[in-house]
Amino acid sequence: MIDSALFYAFAVPAVLIMGISKGGLGSGLGIIATPLVALAVPAPQAAAILLPILLVMDAVGLFAYRGVFDRRHLGLLLAGGIGGTVLGALTFRYFSDAMIRAMLGAMALAFVVHRVRSGLASPVAAAPSRAKGLFWSTISGLASTISHAGGPPLSVYLLPLRLDKAVLVGTTVIFFAVINAVKLVPYTWLGLFDARNLATSLVLAPLAPVGILLGIRLQRRLSQDTFYRVAYTLLAVVGSKLLYDGLRALLA
Repeated sequence: MIDSALFYAFAVPAVLIMGISKGGLGSGLGIIATPLVALAVPAPQAAAILLPILLVMDAVGLFAYRGVFDRRHLGLLLAGGIGGTVLGALTFRYFSDAMIRAMLGAMALAFVVHRVRSGLASPVAAAPSRAKGLFWSTISGLASTISHAGGPPLSVYLLPLRLDKAVLVGTTVIFFAVINAVKLVPYTWLGLFDARNLATSLVLAPLAPVGILLGIRLQRRLSQDTFYRVAYTLLAVVGSKLLYDGLRALLA
């Protein structure tokens, strides 16, 4: 396994942040994890190390939010997400991580600006759209396969629906539990798993339920309106980070 102190200095907070995001906000804050770990190891290796940990988090999240999800949207979202995962596997070697980050960041920021203009705390929910749901879930599956960055595009569709906060998080947990399980196939096919990466994942795995439980406690302490304000704020921060990192890499 990896024995670098620098690696764990980045990996431990990355895993905790990822768990808090998955367990409490469903806003995509966990996308910080892969680039944070990638400060110490190559990005593909960082993604490979984090995937088994994500699966542990998914198991904890599925138990915590069992039965709490939106049945109206989940089937459509999973269809798009799995399609996006297949597309990501087929184009993994051709898509630049920088391009994906810049694109996702720009879309997330444009979405937040639009929502600010219409009022973040508006109690009026957007009408569900099969076309939008399929589009954003496909983008989510694609981005998740390439760099575990599927949270922001899924949030772009789900947040305006104004679902109950627990239902939103539960729906997000189930979506990514399926997508992450499906990703095992392309990651294995692409040769991203090896004994060293898997051993490192095993060492970090005990942090997964800690992050999830912290996220659940945070979600329960926030009111509905505060939850959505925090979620949109984090989406704006994450979008800015994605756009900055993507453009910096593209212009380097």
